[in-house]
Amino acid sequence: MNILFADEHILVIDKPAGIPVLPDGWEKDAPYLVKLLEEEYGKIWIVHRLDKTTSGVMVFARTAEAHRSLNIQFENHEAEKVYHAIVEGNPNWNEKVAKFPLRADVGKKHRTAVDDKRGKPSETRFRILKRYQDWALVEAKPLTGRTHQIRVHAYALGHPLVGDILYGGSFTDLILRPALHAHSLTFTHPAAGERLTFRAEAPEDFVSALERLGV
Repeated sequence: MNILFADEHILVIDKPAGIPVLPDGWEKDAPYLVKLLEEEYGKIWIVHRLDKTTSGVMVFARTAEAHRSLNIQFENHEAEKVYHAIVEGNPNWNEKVAKFPLRADVGKKHRTAVDDKRGKPSETRFRILKRYQDWALVEAKPLTGRTHQIRVHAYALGHPLVGDILYGGSFTDLILRPALHAHSLTFTHPAAGERLTFRAEAPEDFVSALERLGV
């Protein structure tokens, strides 16, 4: 586990893909992130989540006071999350704002779906970072925190994430998960009041996929 920062108030990590934050409903005895971290650091509080298959920056609180402060920042959209994703196709835009309302836990696969009537307001800002022949590396900034938000918004724009079979992606051997990485996280330290930004380099499978696309 790559620890990016730790003090008595917060713990910031670079989460590896493939491990859930909390117990997986299908594999209840499998290791999960909170348990592994608490074995070493003691009690921690969850502030936000990443999907099991998503890598990158996460912050946890180590006190109830820090938890309250961080929760307020996330609820008020004062924390800035920046993701990198590889999408299928070559978008005809350089920047795009997706505002499709989303409803979670739909159907047998418990997917998130665009629902104009019952969905919750959702917004993601996309920006092209690099174009390939039939794919693109994009930056995604979610301004709301809905389940699978970036994945569903990318799909709704007609450019599903590479490897994201649940949301319209084609079967591929480029990467064995949705190509989504939490690149950076910016927030105010709950005790010191200092504005902090933490970044996590893309993991090997993400980098390898980009290298293969560039051949």
